[in-house]
Amino acid sequence: MPLRSHLIFLIPTMSINNPYRQNLDFLLYDWLNVATLTARPRYAEHSRETFDQALDLAATIARDFLAPCYKKGDQVEPWFDGERVQLIPELETAVRAVVDAGLIAAGQDEAFGGMQLPKVVDSALWTFGLMANIAACAYPYLTKANAALLLAHGSADQIEKFARPLLAGRFFGTMCLSEPEAGSSLADIRTRAVVQPDGSYRLFGNKMWISAGDHELTENIIHLVLAKIVNDDGTLPAGAGGISLFIVPKKILDENGNSGERNDIALAGLNHKMGYRATSNCLLNFGEAKFKPQGSAGAVGDLVGAPGKGLAQMFHMMNEARIGIGLGATMLGYAGYLASLDYARTRTQGRAAADKNPHAPPIAIIEHTDVKRMLLAQKSYVEGALALNLYCAMLVDDEHTHAEPARRAEAKLLLDILTPIAKSWPSQWCLAANDLAIQIHGGYGYTRDYNVEQLYRDNRLNAIHEGTHGIQGLDLLARKVVMQKGAALALVDREINTTINRAKSNNHAAFQAYADSLASHWQHLLKATLHTHASPDINIALANSTSYLEAFGHIVIAWLWLDQALALASRNDDIAIGKMHACQYFFVSELPKVGAMLALLDSRDTTALTMRDAWF
Repeated sequence: MPLRSHLIFLIPTMSINNPYRQNLDFLLYDWLNVATLTARPRYAEHSRETFDQALDLAATIARDFLAPCYKKGDQVEPWFDGERVQLIPELETAVRAVVDAGLIAAGQDEAFGGMQLPKVVDSALWTFGLMANIAACAYPYLTKANAALLLAHGSADQIEKFARPLLAGRFFGTMCLSEPEAGSSLADIRTRAVVQPDGSYRLFGNKMWISAGDHELTENIIHLVLAKIVNDDGTLPAGAGGISLFIVPKKILDENGNSGERNDIALAGLNHKMGYRATSNCLLNFGEAKFKPQGSAGAVGDLVGAPGKGLAQMFHMMNEARIGIGLGATMLGYAGYLASLDYARTRTQGRAAADKNPHAPPIAIIEHTDVKRMLLAQKSYVEGALALNLYCAMLVDDEHTHAEPARRAEAKLLLDILTPIAKSWPSQWCLAANDLAIQIHGGYGYTRDYNVEQLYRDNRLNAIHEGTHGIQGLDLLARKVVMQKGAALALVDREINTTINRAKSNNHAAFQAYADSLASHWQHLLKATLHTHASPDINIALANSTSYLEAFGHIVIAWLWLDQALALASRNDDIAIGKMHACQYFFVSELPKVGAMLALLDSRDTTALTMRDAWF
């Protein structure tokens, strides 16, 4: 069969026959009722028509600029020529198309050049680019989060000098947290900030794994850097409470806001990752005196807010990034699903099990039951994950624009508890979808002639990005389910039971069976939560937090699948029936896995906890 080495993803525009756009429209307009947001003052100038126009624009850019350089960006990684980090020109053109379309600022105020779109629509329009070329999108996507942090925590001067050009795409941004010897353990960072006689700061230290840390895509790069302000005796404050946040531009701005003298930031090296290869990933040295701004060593930094508040401020960007990582993982899984669906429909091999005629023509592999199973599994993962992503985005809209203060507070709590799941569940299960996409392609799947092997490599990074899978489990079990005396968990309980009660009142036998199964597993999780926190030994209590995260995530996805099914109850078209089958698959094949996950917590198993170094 001919190789399809230049397969462009099925990036949709207005086509009513595209399965992705059909699902997206259902989620936005039929399930989440996004059009009702236009009744809120912030979105009063919008309509479904303007939302669709924004989605079509994003889809066009993804198809025409981002998708065509996806493979080349992977094959020709960023390289350092001794002076500058070089990228393929096609990637520069693609990123500039994203900037010129105004997608970085799409969700921000009109006063900042934004479209003032709802967060849920803003998230939806980024799905096209993330599906087409996630590595290229990393540059503007990080910039978007960087600017949002400054809008929330920066001074008026900092917003004008830094956030505004970030949103315009004149500058791009990064987040500089990890260090070579301090990855996720940010309390142990050693980058130091030294106050100068004029009250400014100079930074010294090293930052590792900095995505988009150096390039020539824009006139400047704005690094948001975590560092500790040196004490009077020259020591660094201990713990996370001593961390402050600084704006450290690659080039120092003059009094007119123009990029001028090079700051004391040097590229020490490029990291070579298994995926996201077109995103430059850097080790940066601050204050090594390769450059001497104003004649002195040390990277000039601008303190954001009060000293010692840096970690809390950075979490504004980190939480947005975590939700963004989940969305990116979803779209990589979705791209693999669409690619394998297209392949299964066109690849012929074998005959039906009941067909004994060796002269019969081979059938498309989508007719084989096991291929259908793999496609159904992918569909249940990626469409379930996208529902979670967009539901969380809708919570952001409610948090900031709902008319009722009580609902705004509830939305914030729900978002807090769901963030670890929104980051980790897609990173785990949409990677599983990519694995299945390779399997459906057979031997072709692990060749570089097809995109599915690259999609898998790209997606494998997301379980590590912005807090590992295990860290998300600890966050959920140790903090989120008990915060405010369990208020967030109680809200999830209320929302799940609302869907369960709606399903039980619907005259549909399958819905009632799903409702009973969901209720049973949810009650099991609530009991396991209480049982786990009753342990006086925190090590035992948290020993199986990863299983808790995975069980919670599976239950949340089952809940959202049931909620989607209820929105489809009156429909009998192919799209609706297909989604009903995916819902059924998840309840039959996936939700039962929760029992084994929670049984581990019930037993307070300590197998991993008690294992010793020498025994390995």
